[in-house]
Amino acid sequence: MPRLHYAQLRYLSIILLAWLAVFFLTRSVLLIAHLGDAGVTLPNLLGLYGVGLIYDLSFLVYAAAPLALYLLLCPAWLWQRRWHQRLLIALAAVSLFAMFFTAVAEWLFWDEFGVRFNFIAVDYLVYSKEVVDNILESYPIYPLLALLAVLAIGLTVALRRPLRAALQAPRLPRLRAVYALVMLALLVGLCSGLVGQDAPRSLGGNTYQRELASNGPYQFFAAFRNNELDYQQFYATLPDAAVAEQLRTEVAEPNARFIGSDPQDIRRVINNPGQARKLNVVLVTIESLSAKYLGSFGDTRGLTPNLDELRKHSLVFTNFYATGTRTDRGLEAITLSIPPTPGRSIVKRLGRESGYASLGQQLGAQGYDSVFVYGGRGYFDNMNAFFGGNGYRIVDQSSVDESEMSFQNAWGMADEDLYHQALKVADSDHAAGKPFFLQLMTTSNHRPYTYPDGRIDIASGGGREGAVKYTDYAIGQFLAQARSKPWFDNTLFVFVADHTAGSAGREDLPVANYQIPLFIYSPRYVKPAQYADVASQIDVAPTLLGLLNLDYVSTFYGRNLLREDRAPGRALLGNYQHLGLFDGQNLAILSPRQGMRRHDDALGLSHEWRVDDADPLLRRDIAYYQGASHAFGKRLIAWQPDAQSSQQLSQR
Repeated sequence: MPRLHYAQLRYLSIILLAWLAVFFLTRSVLLIAHLGDAGVTLPNLLGLYGVGLIYDLSFLVYAAAPLALYLLLCPAWLWQRRWHQRLLIALAAVSLFAMFFTAVAEWLFWDEFGVRFNFIAVDYLVYSKEVVDNILESYPIYPLLALLAVLAIGLTVALRRPLRAALQAPRLPRLRAVYALVMLALLVGLCSGLVGQDAPRSLGGNTYQRELASNGPYQFFAAFRNNELDYQQFYATLPDAAVAEQLRTEVAEPNARFIGSDPQDIRRVINNPGQARKLNVVLVTIESLSAKYLGSFGDTRGLTPNLDELRKHSLVFTNFYATGTRTDRGLEAITLSIPPTPGRSIVKRLGRESGYASLGQQLGAQGYDSVFVYGGRGYFDNMNAFFGGNGYRIVDQSSVDESEMSFQNAWGMADEDLYHQALKVADSDHAAGKPFFLQLMTTSNHRPYTYPDGRIDIASGGGREGAVKYTDYAIGQFLAQARSKPWFDNTLFVFVADHTAGSAGREDLPVANYQIPLFIYSPRYVKPAQYADVASQIDVAPTLLGLLNLDYVSTFYGRNLLREDRAPGRALLGNYQHLGLFDGQNLAILSPRQGMRRHDDALGLSHEWRVDDADPLLRRDIAYYQGASHAFGKRLIAWQPDAQSSQQLSQR
């Protein structure tokens, strides 16, 4: 390669080849660790590495552009200075440290989420305190950084001869330097035009293969630019009239009367039969509690004796699914009863997260004290703004005296301290003669998996098993204390997870990995039973209001699951890009760039095939997500509808 005769190109090539080697090793180690899941054959192994090389080179073109620009424009008098050449060698060492750090970070992120960096990683940058504390509590970070530094220095020492030789080589003549700059600009333009967040990696293979073909740093910066997706621009659509008809069919119930003027407005008056029951409601959203961890769902490790006992006395939903993969998605679905529209959840859409007809607003209008009780600091994930702007008052870690917290970690106070706060609020409201709606969000079942000592027989910090068992222990203690309260008999207790612990799989939306538990417990008012039809987190709010026999004006996309004349069940599942509808057997998936697929026998063989918008299941899928995106954009789910909308009633 004659061009590598010149100093700038030789120096740059050493750094870039080192980066390429690290990318190759990272991809190979991840592949080996998940060889069974990836299911690669020889042809798609070649494709995986080929596409991976495209992403690796594309990232390096962007990343190396500033350094290349400096090297090509650096004047000769400065280049020859000894201190300058030492600075460039030090820069190579820093670069090597950064690449090792990136490789380790990618491994840890994959271990947690089963994917390359995506905009979860971008979000984590916003909440740096929680994330940094979590990392410090979860890993031996300082020894690890020291080890990476030693490796980077050692490799730099090993490369010092070729680095010095490169720096002392003849510099690129000025005219050729201009040509090189033009080539660099063309490469940047080429990468910008031909390589994107989803192409070419989406050309084939299962989800694991597509993720392995990606480049973590490339995906990180791509997610930084694309953290919201416009439904109309990126997804398959139907005519507005078709969406409106399908959507109203989905949410229609005999006791509902639509009142919205926009055909896609599902605002409707709900007349629940029977006398209204203003029972207290304690809705506990449990961090990362997959159904598979519960003994009553088949786990044999004995991690959940309290929840297993509770199941015997509860209305339990055995085919129940989370809408997403993160806490804010679960809270969005439970609170607003809306499908997971693409991009960020509504909880985190700053400036557009408030003013909606939430469950808290509905109960507040009935005289309830609606309170969001959170174990962590409520600014995380914009929760305080979301709940505070949607009819709740807030009790979070920052409003609790230190003396009332027995244990804290990066994510907040221990679950038992959270429940103690809930009991205090309930006692206070009961003494004031006010019904209460407490929506709790726990934190203990999260890495670093730490909790107070002496509570269970698994040491704190030992892993997920201990965190699940402590979560169960705290629920048992909470219910034991609640049973002694004068308000207990008139209270509905609801236990549901925000999402599962790990939703990655071979498919873009592996249905089984979205299954979570839902228990409704109230010895006086709810008979123990098992509900086996498929259901979604968006069904929680209308079902609770139905249990209370409350009339209200609904903007909910969910259904009252306890009506005998209910429609067949379905679940809405999504990640930040793919949007699914599962009907209990088959799964329809919408993807960016108008992608439309079905997975037949989604819980079994999960046979994937391409379909178009004539497919009935796809049409239902489109109706939910196109309609919900339209409703969010037009604020059709607002607590107070526009005057114009309320003046014209639909004919349906």
